[in-house]
Amino acid sequence: MGHSYGKRAGTRYAFSRDFRKKGVIALGTYLRQYRVGDIVDIKVNGAVQKGMPYKVYHGKTGVVYNVTKSSVGVIIYKKVWHRYIEKRLNIRVEHIQPSRSREDFLKRVKANAEAKKQAAASGTTVQVKRLPAQPREARTVSLTDVPPETVTPLAYETTI
Repeated sequence: MGHSYGKRAGTRYAFSRDFRKKGVIALGTYLRQYRVGDIVDIKVNGAVQKGMPYKVYHGKTGVVYNVTKSSVGVIIYKKVWHRYIEKRLNIRVEHIQPSRSREDFLKRVKANAEAKKQAAASGTTVQVKRLPAQPREARTVSLTDVPPETVTPLAYETTI
């Protein structure tokens, strides 16, 4: 058997549609509005061949720099050997979706602002800095209060 070296070589599963997601593309894909500066994920839709990015960009996250009628310009930083090169891709809207990578950060910013506002109103200070997971507190187990149990398996019985 020969080996394929085409642009879509090795994309049998990457470009395939998910289970029960085949068929007509959802209308929300086309109605979604993108603005310059939005963070988007590139997720290639195999049902649409026009405006499809090259397979190496599948799964990458970039920033919108240009919006046209049916496509969006995205800036990606691609690692080439020891450096990152800025790539500007023009991708149709079927192949991108808004990124959820900043949701946790924005939620944390709002929660910190609310906590600071509450602390200012009550005249106290508040700790908004994140801390790594701390070790669990030490505990003392008393063998006199709760004696240890010996667990043994039940004998196997046949009911034939």
